[in-house]
Amino acid sequence: MKVRLLAVGSRMPAWVDAGVEEYRKRLPREMPFDIVEIAAGARGKNADVARAIQVEGDRMLEKLRDQEQVVALEVEGAAWTTERLADNLGRWRLEGQDVALVVGGPDGLDPRVVARARQSWSLSALTLPHPLVRVVLAEQFYRAWTLLAGHPYHR
Repeated sequence: MKVRLLAVGSRMPAWVDAGVEEYRKRLPREMPFDIVEIAAGARGKNADVARAIQVEGDRMLEKLRDQEQVVALEVEGAAWTTERLADNLGRWRLEGQDVALVVGGPDGLDPRVVARARQSWSLSALTLPHPLVRVVLAEQFYRAWTLLAGHPYHR
């Protein structure tokens, strides 16, 4: 089973890369956690935000694989506990599904990407900066894996 995070944005601060890498190296080889950076659409003083979202959506849809379980990270998504994430992770693993988590740019996900998702997940009612979301997702997937494996980290 592979987990991929498709996230709009690039050139993350060093602490983000270090945080994600810390949890990636703890995960077993049979569950890699990879990040695919999607270039942001053009934004500026007179930019067409709808066009920027569409361009990001085009880029994201090109990277999604047919067989992946797509999960959209959205404010309006369902709130998951770590236990629910672990349950989903266990089910995806049993079904032999790879997972693609999708995170949009500053103005959200393209509706076509949301339509492609089979689930919608909200990490928090708080507004989280996109770099932090990468670290939180890596940590939560590690925590869910430890829960499934019976390790005490999840407590």
